[in-house]
Amino acid sequence: MNLYFRCYSFINNVTDSMKKLKSIDLFAGVGGMRLSLNKALKKMGLEDNCKLYSEINLYCRQTYDANFPDTPLIKDIKSIQRKDIRNKIPDHDILLAGFPCQPFSKAGISNRNFLKRPHGFNDKSQGNLFFYILEIINKKKPKAFLLENVQHLQNYDNGNALKLILGSLRKNYYVPEPEILDAKDFGLAQQRRRIFIVGFLKKNANFIYPKPTYKNTKVADFLDCHPKKKYIISDLLWESHQKRRKRNEMAGKGFGYKMTYPADRFTRTISSRYFKDGGECLVYRGKNNNPRMLSPREIFRLQGFPESFKIPVSNTQAYQQAGNAVPISVVEKICINIIDYLLDKEKNKTLKLKAG
Repeated sequence: MNLYFRCYSFINNVTDSMKKLKSIDLFAGVGGMRLSLNKALKKMGLEDNCKLYSEINLYCRQTYDANFPDTPLIKDIKSIQRKDIRNKIPDHDILLAGFPCQPFSKAGISNRNFLKRPHGFNDKSQGNLFFYILEIINKKKPKAFLLENVQHLQNYDNGNALKLILGSLRKNYYVPEPEILDAKDFGLAQQRRRIFIVGFLKKNANFIYPKPTYKNTKVADFLDCHPKKKYIISDLLWESHQKRRKRNEMAGKGFGYKMTYPADRFTRTISSRYFKDGGECLVYRGKNNNPRMLSPREIFRLQGFPESFKIPVSNTQAYQQAGNAVPISVVEKICINIIDYLLDKEKNKTLKLKAG
């Protein structure tokens, strides 16, 4: 029996609290994880009741509020003292958190080393934010949580950072081994590998991450039908890209920009720095024509955001927001498995009560 009918076969036996699942959305960005959860819940005949979101970036909040109006906000989660967590953080069933990845990413570490700044957990502005999540989880005891970060977290400091994270979470939660999932394996035409960590207050059975769909994709399906001329890069920038690529090839440092063809199955990972020169993905426009950058809408599409998603900010801000977002198709499938796991636990509890 498929998931849809299996959910509905016992939905009437599930408690009212599970028919409307309460959530909080930390380090929310523009709300990609919440959108994914909403899509999963809707497919399962349930509703999301987001009690709170946190996001320190003003422009991300503008986009979030345009798409999820009237959601209570805490701008800086660090402003909540430990002693106030129980009172200021509302009760919730599931905690979502895409905690800052820059201190653990290869590019972020390289940049911090160049600036002689600490990285990882030693970065006091971003690297230690996981521990604020941990405090909330341990004090509020949600039924489940979903955390997301860059794949390099797995190997950072010889794997010790991830061991510390998992060891801390496993003191009170069942936390299966994290998995690295790639957006291109879940119907999106972008190579984007991210690590996901899920946890449950009580163990019901072994949690299984979603299996890749390996749906055939091509970049053309995510591109604008009539792209605007303003996205065509200038002669000066195109010349700069080509010169840099030649220098890098001679120095053995890589190949610089990446030319993407509409017929390609996927693009490179699009990062938040894409707005600077578009080097990760320049779209081919034919021989002797300068390539173009992706539009912000195209990058949001490559992340799985629907056309109805509002982008009320400037292109520069939109590029950064899309580059920092989560791949919706991947997170949605993880959320479906999380909810199914919780519903199965709730079903078993109901059956035990009836049997008693």
